[in-house]
Amino acid sequence: VQLQASGGGLVQPGGSLRLSCAASGLSLYDYTIAWFRQAPGKEREEISCINRSGGRSSYADSVKARFTISRDRAKNAAYLQMNMLKPEDTAVYYCALAARGLCSPYESYYRYWGQGTQVTVSS
Repeated sequence: VQLQASGGGLVQPGGSLRLSCAASGLSLYDYTIAWFRQAPGKEREEISCINRSGGRSSYADSVKARFTISRDRAKNAAYLQMNMLKPEDTAVYYCALAARGLCSPYESYYRYWGQGTQVTVSS
């Protein structure tokens, strides 16, 4: 099983990025999918999640109305569309999978992790 996170980079405040999480060795649709991030000097935090059925997605207050989580069965990938980026969004972003039906903010809940992709928001 491999999760490959990509799409990070340097972007100016107000800009957009789309992160991808490509899976091999399993079907993403069998898992609850979350995106976490870890900013310098801070603990890793969950910022978005979509449950296994796809019927519910959630967002941290800090990213609500700016970020959108989605998934694509044909590509076996998940995405995090990030708009109106702010300097405080600078972090390493990780995708994670849980073989359970609901979202959870706890890292230990998630079985598989991508390697992380750096997002830097700066002028």
